[in-house]
Amino acid sequence: MTDTTTRKGSDFEAGLDKSDTRVADFSAKHKRTPLQHLQHFLHANPTMVPVIVLLCGIGVFGALIGGRFFNAFTMTLILQQVAIVGIVGVAQTLIILTAGIDLSVGAIMVLSSVVMGNLAVLHGVPSPLALLIGLAVGTLCGAINGVLVAKVRLPPFIVTLGTWFVFEAINFIYTQNATIRAQDVEAAAPMMQFLGRTFQVGGAVFTYAVVAVLLLVALFYYILNNTAWGRHVYAVGDDEDAARLSGIRSNKVLISVYAVSGLICGFAGWALIGRIGSVSPTSGYEANIQAITAVVIGGTSLFGGRGSVLGTLVGALIVGVFAMGLRIYGTDPQWTRLTVGALIILAVASDQWIRKVSA
Repeated sequence: MTDTTTRKGSDFEAGLDKSDTRVADFSAKHKRTPLQHLQHFLHANPTMVPVIVLLCGIGVFGALIGGRFFNAFTMTLILQQVAIVGIVGVAQTLIILTAGIDLSVGAIMVLSSVVMGNLAVLHGVPSPLALLIGLAVGTLCGAINGVLVAKVRLPPFIVTLGTWFVFEAINFIYTQNATIRAQDVEAAAPMMQFLGRTFQVGGAVFTYAVVAVLLLVALFYYILNNTAWGRHVYAVGDDEDAARLSGIRSNKVLISVYAVSGLICGFAGWALIGRIGSVSPTSGYEANIQAITAVVIGGTSLFGGRGSVLGTLVGALIVGVFAMGLRIYGTDPQWTRLTVGALIILAVASDQWIRKVSA
């Protein structure tokens, strides 16, 4: 009996040894390579890709151009040029995080700007009230998009393509395609130009729109990462059905996201008046493409559920740095478009690669 017990014990120990070997073999097979470590790191920190690209771009142009690029005036000029794209980009980021897209953000921005501008300058409405009405118009336009997407269940691309034309037509009908001159805006409603005013810090010249976009990015970075609403936005974008089953009212989240996006576009309309000085129904219509570009290059996934408004700001800065650097270097303007197009393709390709990371 002792021999039998001894043999059973030996067999048991041998089995453990084999099991340990199999576990060791399994672990060895699934040991991450340096490339997989990088993939996991970028999956956890999507903003790092655009940050690396931005730093490389600054380094390259700094080496090629030198002092003409590395000075306070040039750096702050880039910030001024991307301020409006950054604001609209925040709005677009919220939409894309829900796995949607909004082609009407530029039209909402311009419609909001002409409403507040015309009310304040031509109709004598007090500037604060005109501004609030313009913001309300932007919010309403966004909410219409949200209802059509969430309640009617229409594809976001089709909905916003249609409302892009609708809002643009309303703009031209309302204004009769007439521009209000900068001198008239300054005389009747100087508050409308507030975000375009400048102040100096050392050798750097900033506009209040630059301050506004930085505060806006900080605000929504906090909201998306530290509030229930922000977590719901990510959850709906990652898997709407799963979010609904977990108790999240996905329709309500989608409508609120589009409405908030419209409100931000209305704010961008105020910044647009400050940027150009006048109230123009024909300006800013490329903002939708520019915003999508900043969002994509900034690392936000077009499939939803992953990204950051901070990355969008970095994406806008990347476009600004390359545009400014190539201009100072003296290249043909088409090289800027070629470079931005290549960056978009690389950003989407890198997103596809990063998304393949194992859970």
